Amino acid sequence: MEKRLTRTAMFFSVGFVFMVAFAAGAFFFGLKIGTDKAETKYEMKQLKSQLSESAVPYQQQDLVSFYHTVFSPYREFQTEWIKSINKLQQGQLTEPVAIFKGLGELANRKNKEVSSFDMQKSPLLGQAQASMIRSLEQFEQAAGKAAAHAKTLKNKPLIEAIEKEASYQNAVNSMLDAQQAYYAAMLKWGATVNPDIPGDYTSPNIMEINQWKKLPLIVKNKLMADHLQKRKQLAAFYPQDLTSRVDEFIQTGQQSEMKVRSVSAIVELMVNTKAVRSGDFTASKAAQYEKETLPQLPFFYAETE
Repeated sequence: MEKRLTRTAMFFSVGFVFMVAFAAGAFFFGLKIGTDKAETKYEMKQLKSQLSESAVPYQQQDLVSFYHTVFSPYREFQTEWIKSINKLQQGQLTEPVAIFKGLGELANRKNKEVSSFDMQKSPLLGQAQASMIRSLEQFEQAAGKAAAHAKTLKNKPLIEAIEKEASYQNAVNSMLDAQQAYYAAMLKWGATVNPDIPGDYTSPNIMEINQWKKLPLIVKNKLMADHLQKRKQLAAFYPQDLTSRVDEFIQTGQQSEMKVRSVSAIVELMVNTKAVRSGDFTASKAAQYEKETLPQLPFFYAETE
């Protein structure tokens, strides 16, 4: 009898120790899970904080800085290039070989200027800067090819030869990519200061005129940058100039007279007939867009240019 009690006691003791060990293991396992969850929660909080910080870079000062340090120097080159091509079209370009060599040198100088600032903290602005650098590199090559062609070609045949060069086409495409990214960055900035402005907006395949009329100006400008990017043609005017011409076309009822039903059709009509000029936006801004949300950039405010 005494021997059986001892064995029972032993079994009870072993069982008790096992239960204690199991409970301790469960406790520490639960503690580890709780700790992991807490760490995961903290890491997610940190990640969200980092993401929110990366969503903030589109501040007005960044847009202004990009304008003065990257966009404006690039436009100075682009303006000179377009002036030279226009003179060539009109048969007024004297010494084209020297002119294009000079444009190549100008592209090189502007490339160094545009590259001397770091805009990478704002992803879209960094993307735009990189595209403008590529564009200037390609324009430098295109200018060299143009100078070579100018030794044997003149006027229209010379322009056609230039436009067929891969370097020229790449230069234009990169410039339009940069412009589109810049206007997309403006849209993201707009969303931070006006709750009615979306941080991003993609046009439907066919945008009806009634849809267009409801959009904020800053969204329209981004959509016009999208259109110009798809057209792959160099233009002297800004996206907002095209916006103002589209709005004027609609407001004057011309779309009804001409039975134009989509915004893209109006854009094609305006661009193909060369009805858009640089400065069209500033000419109509006071009358049409005075209450619209825009960053304080020189090309939106004629008096500061």
